[in-house]
Amino acid sequence: MPVIFNEPLSFLQRLTEYMEHTYLIHQANASSESIERMKVQRFETSLMCSCVYLLQCVAAFAVSAVASQWERTGKPFNPLLGETYELVRDDLGFRLISEQVSHHPPVSAFHAEGLKQDFVFHGSIYPKLKFWGKSVEAEPKGIITLELPKHNEAYTWTNPTCCVHNIIVGQLWIEQYGNVEVINHSKKKLCALYGKWTECLYANSGEQEGVPSPAADTVEVIPGSQLLWRIAPRPANSTQMYSFTSFAMQLNELNKDMEGVIPQTDCRLRPDIRAMENGDIGND
Repeated sequence: MPVIFNEPLSFLQRLTEYMEHTYLIHQANASSESIERMKVQRFETSLMCSCVYLLQCVAAFAVSAVASQWERTGKPFNPLLGETYELVRDDLGFRLISEQVSHHPPVSAFHAEGLKQDFVFHGSIYPKLKFWGKSVEAEPKGIITLELPKHNEAYTWTNPTCCVHNIIVGQLWIEQYGNVEVINHSKKKLCALYGKWTECLYANSGEQEGVPSPAADTVEVIPGSQLLWRIAPRPANSTQMYSFTSFAMQLNELNKDMEGVIPQTDCRLRPDIRAMENGDIGND
């Protein structure tokens, strides 16, 4: 496909956007101390509420990653075999490394962990592309796993299918569809989640106090629901910057203190991605 259909990020960097809402994992882990106290005090009802909150945070984290693709019609650059990407964010409390581990079929693997060893997040993605004439469908095969050592639990899920419409003629628009099932085999069904991946996510177990819905929302809030996550506003210049979020705009930064530290295989050193970021798309 012509480079004009791309955005100046590698698919490995696109995977890193999962970490934009790492605070949701920290919120889940923050409940561990209260859970332990409740076990000692044998407050079974309160313990169940804390377990529900843990599940809600994990589910919100899974959905929040999809939200970064809202209005993003550009295709990330395909990683080369052996290409890598590393990122450490002290402010968000994580470090991550990803690598293109297979060329045919293309497989991208990543591993992230909390700086306080409070979580491990890893997986591999091998997207299946299908061209339907006027649209391109990307089905992200692969399982994603989030481990919470404090709780001795692991959650797994898969991403929804993404489709970009009107690639030949008309206004490009993106659609997400399919099921995202967050699985933890150690718990039974505890609550219901609902919302929109472009706006917010709520939980309802019939026990929380109601939360008013902002006028800008199109989600009708069920009485007794709890707000889990709301999409962060895009920067003012997002439309001119491939509809990137603030987090995505920082992924290709190359500081002087990185020179000689990151490997030559890092995405930030790819001349084609850097050229597109600088507005040089050649004559093709």
